[in-house]
Formats: sequence, structure tokens, C-alpha cells
Amino acid sequence: MTTIDLNSDLGEGFGAWTMGDDAAMLDVVSSANIACGFHAGDPTIMLATARAAADRGVAVGAHVAYRDLAGFGRRPVHVTPDELHADVVHQLGAMAATARVAGTTVTYVKPHGALYNTACADPVQAEAVVRAIADVDGSLAVLALPGSELLLAAERRGLRAVAESFADRAYEPDGSLVSRSTPDSVLHDPDEVAARVLRMVTEGVTTAVDGSELRVGAESVCVHGDSPGAVAMARAIRALLTEHDVSIAPFAP
Repeated sequence: MTTIDLNSDLGEGFGAWTMGDDAAMLDVVSSANIACGFHAGDPTIMLATARAAADRGVAVGAHVAYRDLAGFGRRPVHVTPDELHADVVHQLGAMAATARVAGTTVTYVKPHGALYNTACADPVQAEAVVRAIADVDGSLAVLALPGSELLLAAERRGLRAVAESFADRAYEPDGSLVSRSTPDSVLHDPDEVAARVLRMVTEGVTTAVDGSELRVGAESVCVHGDSPGAVAMARAIRALLTEHDVSIAPFAP
């Protein structure tokens, strides 16, 4: 039987503001990328989300980001490699302690937003992020686009490199994600997205925006928790995969 991990970005509220339905998403996904306070999240939300994940047996990942609360971490931030290293170390430390109190552990790291996009393409930023991960805990896996600078840097450091695909994001022909500033960069139809994910998982391919076929072999599929109708989409994905004998389980031990 084929097995795939479903991951989602969770814990992305801040103070009195909420983002998405984390409780419902945690009933569907197998891995939770929990915001660490730099693009979203705060200590209370981090702990509550980690506890909810632990209660459901969902794996916990640190969703590290640029220091950009106002922009939700989606704006490029100019930092030196040493500054970025320190920022990632700080976030990993906070998330590790939070997970421990919640009765679970952090098993992987996935950068968020602009940091994800930049580090997937820029070897300098990728090395700064991965150096921080390796310095904190060499057992942590790194989750990112296949063939990205992030995964290449992880492999050079001896970390487990885990490739992911995106359920609800459009792809460029080179395998990068279409910019969110571009119309139709985010997909919203649950049935369409579920069928797309099934093809990704069973055939390892998807269709890029120019109509070409793109290889997207991955161990994990990301379903964004902040998209409109995210829960319905995640449920449709899980239902269709299960119908086709694909089991859902964390990639991380």
C-alpha cells in the first residue's frame, strides 16, 4: 500500500486573532508545521497547537520564518547569514521547548513563506537555515521542494531531506511555485485539488501552468490551513486517497 504524509501550516494566529480551523485540520493531516512566533503564532498558541497535535498523534514540525509579523512572513527580509542563523536557532529552541511541555517532540523543520521561497532558490540563505538546524539538532528532517537548495544543503550537512509537493498551489514548469501575486496561483476547488493530489501521489506528476507535465515525487503533500475552504479541501484529499488505498501517516519517525 502507498503511504503519504499530509502536512499543514498551523498555529498561525496571534493574540486575539485566529487563522484557519486548526482543530479540524489536525483531524485530517498527519504533520503540523507550527508557526514559531516570527510570522505568526505566540507562546500560548504554539503550546495549544502542539498539545492538540500530540493528542491526535500528529507529527510536529517547526515552521520557521523571517521576522515579519505584519507581512505574515511573505515579504522578503534582507538579513545576513549569521542573523538568519540566529533567528532560526531562536525559533527552533522555542518550538522544541514548547513541544516537550506538550508531550511531544519536533521532528522536522519547514521554512515558511518568503523564507521558504528564498532558501529554496538561494544557496546562501539555504545554508544559513540548514546550519542552524544542524547546530540545534542533527536528527531533524528538512521539508522543502524537491531539488531545492534547501534540500541540497540538508544533504550536505547529513540531515534527512524530505521532498514535498503542494496540493493547492500552481507550479511553474521548472518546479517552483507560481507567485501568490499571480492570478490563479492558489487553487480552491476541493474535488479538483483532491484529484490533482491523487495523481501526484500515485503517478508522481502534475500539470504546470503552461500545460507541461512536471515530475513531483514527494514524501509529503502540503495543504495550506489558511486558504478559504482549507478543511473541506483537506477532507476531500484524504477521502480520495483513502478510497484509492493510499494510507496517511507522518514521514517523520
